[in-house]
Amino acid sequence: MTTTSSRGWTLAARVLMAAIFLVAGVRKLMTYGATLGYFAKLGIPFGDVVLPLTIALEISGGLLLIAGWRLQWVASALAFFTLATAFTAHAFWSADAAQFSGQLNNFLKNVAMAGGFLLLIVQATDGKRTTAGR
Repeated sequence: MTTTSSRGWTLAARVLMAAIFLVAGVRKLMTYGATLGYFAKLGIPFGDVVLPLTIALEISGGLLLIAGWRLQWVASALAFFTLATAFTAHAFWSADAAQFSGQLNNFLKNVAMAGGFLLLIVQATDGKRTTAGR
């Protein structure tokens, strides 16, 4: 049986996890041209298609995560996106010495966030004890 307290803590966790996506999506939108150039530098193909999709996923995913709507799907999409981002944008293994620590930290942050999403997915699938939904 869920308590009001556990639902509140779960909502707080979702808000904290969503914050990074909301801020990142809005920042990409505000610096569209520079972000498109950064995507090209990373070797992301079809940046002009991938960037708007990324912005849409980050902003809508963050909002849906907070709302708890279709949590399994949203958390799965964000977990996959976060891991893909770790390997695409935070390749610490090929970073120069000056950027190694920062890229390693960002890579591990993304891996940890994916772990948090897995917890949300498990929690949302446990219908009898779920506190992840609304």
